[in-house]
Amino acid sequence: MTATAKIRILLVDDHAIVRKGLAMVLRLEPDMEIVGQADGGEAAIELTQSLQPDLVLLDFVMDGMNGEETAAALRKLSPRTRILMLTGVDLDDRVLKMLATDADGYVIKNIEAEQLADAIRTVVRGEAYLHPTLARHLLQSNRQPEPMPKIKLTRRETEVLRLMATPATYKQIAVKLYVSEETIRTHAKHILSKLEQPNRAQAVLAAVRAGLIDLPD
Repeated sequence: MTATAKIRILLVDDHAIVRKGLAMVLRLEPDMEIVGQADGGEAAIELTQSLQPDLVLLDFVMDGMNGEETAAALRKLSPRTRILMLTGVDLDDRVLKMLATDADGYVIKNIEAEQLADAIRTVVRGEAYLHPTLARHLLQSNRQPEPMPKIKLTRRETEVLRLMATPATYKQIAVKLYVSEETIRTHAKHILSKLEQPNRAQAVLAAVRAGLIDLPD
């Protein structure tokens, strides 16, 4: 996708009214385009193969072929296509596994339109996204601290990590801290390396479980 091209999105949900609402919201974004809609996993696979979308916005719970199965199939079929899961808050640790394998991010179904657009842009850039509400739910379901070697973060890295636990993009974090986006990305790279985590979402969860930061309210 070039710098001027729109993000090409395939919507997948087994409820027509949900697809219609998502399409109405996302068509308001100047950098996004709805290229297709599917009512289930099988249709999503067919359309992904023919349309090659930049992103699939995929319902986690569907009749027949569910979101987890669909995401795994789509990842094999079109590795370059990003997958953003749309779900409720009743999740388990499968989310963490999928964030490292088949899914690029998770958002809740009652997400604000602006947050949804930001989440889409985040995963299309190649970054993982986990909505803070879902992160909090996962942590509450597993309150035991996670054993972790003693980790030394700089004051700035801790500050950046706390902001990484919010929905803010790296660009927004950079503005808040009065530095360049590249500087924030460098800090984030160091943080992921020190925490030995593959992406932002898992780094935040690991940091909270280790008591390094708290999730924002």
